[in-house]
Amino acid sequence: MKITDLPLAGLKLIELNIFRDERGYFTERFRKDKFEEAGLPVDFIQDNHSRSLPGVLRGLHYHIDSTQGKLVGVTSGKVWDVTVDLRTHSPTFGQSLAVELSDANGKMLWVPAGFAHGFCVTGEMPADLFYKVRSFYSPTSEKGIAWNDAELKIKWPIETPILSDRDRSLPSFADYRKKPDFSQ
Repeated sequence: MKITDLPLAGLKLIELNIFRDERGYFTERFRKDKFEEAGLPVDFIQDNHSRSLPGVLRGLHYHIDSTQGKLVGVTSGKVWDVTVDLRTHSPTFGQSLAVELSDANGKMLWVPAGFAHGFCVTGEMPADLFYKVRSFYSPTSEKGIAWNDAELKIKWPIETPILSDRDRSLPSFADYRKKPDFSQ
């Protein structure tokens, strides 16, 4: 397992060791001692699993009150995974980063609280995402920013994604800057 700091403050890339043979593969997705050595949290309290069809885009979501630092990986398929730093005190405030996560490449992301997170499914098959989170899910705590915000200029690999009604109506980053949720 290799853990690397990414350009956005606090965001980390975890590259798994994948042991393949003619039967398939084996990997360790979480290992407490390796995470502690890298300064990552190990006190996850909930595991989430989502499946999305090709062309689906989810996000950009974040949580307030019950802020969620999360470890994100793909167990089947592939996604274009995007994070945006929403912490006004951060030197990387308003910056985004995208990484392809797939069952084949063995990459995961540590996304600290204070980041918006979203992804779109690329390829021809559904994608299964597995999240380890540091706080319980609270629907009243969930907020978001428009996936196609003009100011953020995120380059998504799909032009006309399949979106939920909620994700179609998320506010702009300019609205977020007027009343930020992570200003401390």
